[in-house]
Amino acid sequence: MTHSKFTIQHLSPLIGSYIRGLDLSQAIEEETLKELRAIWLQRKVLFFPDQQLTPQQQLDFTAQFGELDKYPFLDGMKDYPFIAEVLKLPEEKINFGGVWHTDTTYLEEPALGASLYAIELPPLGGDTMFANMASAYQALPDDIKQQIDGLNAVNTSSKSAVAKTRAIRFSGDVSTMQVITHTHPVVRIHPETGEKILYVNEAHTLHFEGQTEQQSQNLLNYLYKHAQKPEFQCRYQWTLGAVVLWDNRATHHYPINDYTGFRRLLHRVSLKGDKPR
Repeated sequence: MTHSKFTIQHLSPLIGSYIRGLDLSQAIEEETLKELRAIWLQRKVLFFPDQQLTPQQQLDFTAQFGELDKYPFLDGMKDYPFIAEVLKLPEEKINFGGVWHTDTTYLEEPALGASLYAIELPPLGGDTMFANMASAYQALPDDIKQQIDGLNAVNTSSKSAVAKTRAIRFSGDVSTMQVITHTHPVVRIHPETGEKILYVNEAHTLHFEGQTEQQSQNLLNYLYKHAQKPEFQCRYQWTLGAVVLWDNRATHHYPINDYTGFRRLLHRVSLKGDKPR
């Protein structure tokens, strides 16, 4: 599919598209940016291969999609506080964020989205999975939809599976790491598309509001398992210089940890989100 300034190639039926023909080191013309945003909202994650960006150019590109924000649990680069280094060293066994999740749902205003830029990659492995949570919600049985519409869930930064993936990059004492907790709708309405989105995730969701963890567990486990069905997913194989931009409000992602012994470095820029409704 060709648009005025770029071509689109879909990676899977429900999520993910390659965008070719744009030089992201330059500002995108207003009309082209409007087209691109519409495709981004529809496809949830866009892949831009073969880019050459300075840190400032990655910031400028990402800022065309929203307000830049600092990521809460990674220090920014010395001269670029809005760029976090997502790094795995050859000797490290655990990768950062290596569990299915939506970013920062423990914040009152979780991230709108983010960009990643591939600086160093292993010779093989290190793919990232993305999943479309609007499609996941649509595919739920009606009785489950009725059960979860109107429910809220408590989300926290301290669930152990994801907290331990941050510890390797945290510069202070892990026991002093701040615990952040907020409550959000289980089904959120996308502020731009109006889609209903399944908005619980295994990494951060603790329990339904008004229920204990034990009371919530069966239904939450059902929802996590449903959200991870392959039909809602795409699997992205990184190439050097690639930029990925995802809509965090409507997706889950999972960085695959299959490249121990090799170094991998991505630069990450977050976009400030709004309060889920």
